[in-house]
Amino acid sequence: MNKIKLWSKLALVGLTAATLVACGGSEKAEETAKVEKKADVINWKMVTTWPKNFPGLGTGAEALAKNITEMSGGRLNIKVYAAGELVPPLEVFDAVSRGTAQMGHGAAYYWKGKAPAAQFFTAVPFGFTAQEINSWIHHGGGLKLWEEIYAPFNLIPMAAGNTGVQMGGWFNKEINSLEDFQGLKMRIPGLGGEVLKKVGGTPINLPGGEIFTSLQTGAIDATEWVGPYNDLAFGLYKAAKYYYYPGWHEPGSTMEALYNKEAFEALPKDLQLIVRAATRQANADMLDEFTALNNTALETLVNEHNVILKPFPTDVLSALKKASTETLEEVAAADPMSQKVYDSFKDFGSKVRAWHEVSERAYINAREID
Repeated sequence: MNKIKLWSKLALVGLTAATLVACGGSEKAEETAKVEKKADVINWKMVTTWPKNFPGLGTGAEALAKNITEMSGGRLNIKVYAAGELVPPLEVFDAVSRGTAQMGHGAAYYWKGKAPAAQFFTAVPFGFTAQEINSWIHHGGGLKLWEEIYAPFNLIPMAAGNTGVQMGGWFNKEINSLEDFQGLKMRIPGLGGEVLKKVGGTPINLPGGEIFTSLQTGAIDATEWVGPYNDLAFGLYKAAKYYYYPGWHEPGSTMEALYNKEAFEALPKDLQLIVRAATRQANADMLDEFTALNNTALETLVNEHNVILKPFPTDVLSALKKASTETLEEVAAADPMSQKVYDSFKDFGSKVRAWHEVSERAYINAREID
């Protein structure tokens, strides 16, 4: 073999070896990158107070988790656990507080036993509409107070949805006077429940998944839940026929996202901003959904299921409003933080109501002119 052929063979062997080494190095680099990318993914758990895939509330929680995951490019991956899958529905607050889950979805009035002032951030009887409570939270000092309430529990709260004005509830008898509330066992949480107690009823706090059976078996005589869209999905028309309006107790109910403070603050700054932006978007989208779907569901309840739709008598509403004012004053007086929140709520309320007299109310009245 001449020298030229020998050198050619040696060069070919060297090139092949180099190629193999290069390919092997490339594959190892890709594997290393994949491992690093996988390690960079932050996995969170979200626990909720809602039944799995429940329209509006449960699906709203699912949508929030999906949006955070997608907006972060998969860097923050959130798995959702419905009520009872990881923790019972009314233990969401504790689970997120202690870090069993990094995130929760529910309603602040469920936690009034831990922090009485929290219930102001779901709904106040004869209080704010959805637009008004969102304005108070985000531009009227409400969020700062909410964060102050939750700070001792290692939690960060954010508004994550709103149902708008709810219905007054399902009853197994007609409500013709305030006396009809005497001895009435009704599923109604938060401040609305305290008002019911003041007028002689018995408020009962039940998670959503237990409402239908309790009403059907007579364990309770009445229940409020949300509105036609949700109530139809729950089949509450099968357990009671009288459907009253308006929802004096919840005129604009805020859903909350709870974040474990340590977990949230450990996120990179951009992921923190993504979480806040996604939560704010979820807050708006839920209200849009309820507004779009409630009337169609109401027509189905009345026209197909023969539900008896009735307004509360004016004198009943007047008495409930008076009882509400008394209740709010008592709740505030019993707890310094509640007083602080209530003072803010009243101050903002007087201003926003004055504006709405010449804006929202004036326009709605004008719209009805023939």
